[in-house]
Amino acid sequence: MEPGEQLPTVTFQVTRADLVRYAGASGDFNPIHWSERTARAVGLPGVIAHGMYTMALVGRAVTGWVGSPDAVLDFSVRFTRPVPVPDDDVGTEVQVTGTVRSVADGRAELDLTATCQGQKVLNLARAVVRT
Repeated sequence: MEPGEQLPTVTFQVTRADLVRYAGASGDFNPIHWSERTARAVGLPGVIAHGMYTMALVGRAVTGWVGSPDAVLDFSVRFTRPVPVPDDDVGTEVQVTGTVRSVADGRAELDLTATCQGQKVLNLARAVVRT
């Protein structure tokens, strides 16, 4: 990894079935993640993905770039926009990109971007990885 290097874009398909599986694994059964009526009643555009699920997708991209989960030393994000997931078999796409900010002492700092429908869904997304 070199400073300024653009890491390959990773695209994840997210469906309502993924949200059901994540809810079961995480125990987060908030109805905004499965009920269109509830999500719209609280002002959302519809059912949205769990924030931590979106973060996990970004973590998967980082792990893929560095080749091993134990190479990820630090990882943080701020949630800025929801990821709406339509009720069809296609769902939506979350695209993850990364740029190497710096490399020193066997570590690289990565600036990360996650987008859905052309909009950034995370802010201040960063990772520190072992090189």
